[in-house]
Amino acid sequence: MKMGLKVLLMLLVFWGCWFACGNGGLELDFYRKNCPSAEMVVKEEMKRIMLNDISSAAAILRLAFHDCQVDGCDGSILLGNSNGLTTETSSEKNFGIRKLDVINEIKSSLETICPGTVSCADIIQLAARDAVYLTGGPYIQVLTGRRDAVSAYKEKADNQLPTADISVGEFIDIFQQKNISLEDGVALMGSHTLGISHCRNFKERLYPITDDTISPAFSVMLQMICSIPALSDIAFAQNDATTFSFDNQYFVDIQSGRGLLRIDSEIAADPRTQRYVVAFGQNTQHFFDRFSSGFLKLSNYKVLVGEEGEIRNDCRFTNS
Repeated sequence: MKMGLKVLLMLLVFWGCWFACGNGGLELDFYRKNCPSAEMVVKEEMKRIMLNDISSAAAILRLAFHDCQVDGCDGSILLGNSNGLTTETSSEKNFGIRKLDVINEIKSSLETICPGTVSCADIIQLAARDAVYLTGGPYIQVLTGRRDAVSAYKEKADNQLPTADISVGEFIDIFQQKNISLEDGVALMGSHTLGISHCRNFKERLYPITDDTISPAFSVMLQMICSIPALSDIAFAQNDATTFSFDNQYFVDIQSGRGLLRIDSEIAADPRTQRYVVAFGQNTQHFFDRFSSGFLKLSNYKVLVGEEGEIRNDCRFTNS
């Protein structure tokens, strides 16, 4: 009996530490002692930025995902062309990535109260969490304690970021490599509920033959948007009907032939993913729960902690 009680207590301590101490060196409220207002500063800055430009929410969320895809969530995407580094944003696969200046604005605000304390990598993930929440999505308890990369390479972005015409099989492989379940991976695709996609990423579905998974009325509208040659690189369409709200409309739309990218249409039809698309389209809270789970797993991917990397003074440059 005593042995059983001892084992139970050990298990309770283990699980208690897992939740309190975080995962892979990350913690909830990592800055509670050395910069207790850090997360509030990020949130207030995101409120201010989004009041000026509501499209910032989609841009920051995409920035966070693209940072994590290349060697993990380490802020490498923010590094500019200096000190022999070649910026990841010069990769064609990062076309349309923007609002990097927003992260540096937030960093500057934090440097005035907690110099050399809060990493750029953490700011990206916290800002993305707030972008989701402030547009109507779930509030995600993001773990913090990431440190910043001291290197960045365009070639790594070229090799590790998915293409615009990624298949379901490739999509499944990407998330499996990050220990993200298929259901959570499909939920993460729901981030397409915010923002837009450029014609250059889906126009091959319109010309010379229209992809028959796109509804006829929707394809006509897209052809009109994308038909002006002079605007071919900047023309775009909304990802779903509620482009500034984080909701489950994306999953409703792709079931009715309104998916912009190939992967949008394919996950709605592929038997491996279709049931999750249907379930998320029917139940917003279920989508929010699985998105939160997937976001936490992705944001914890290959992070730098402890003495690894550095805490950059300026998100655009390494410290030396």
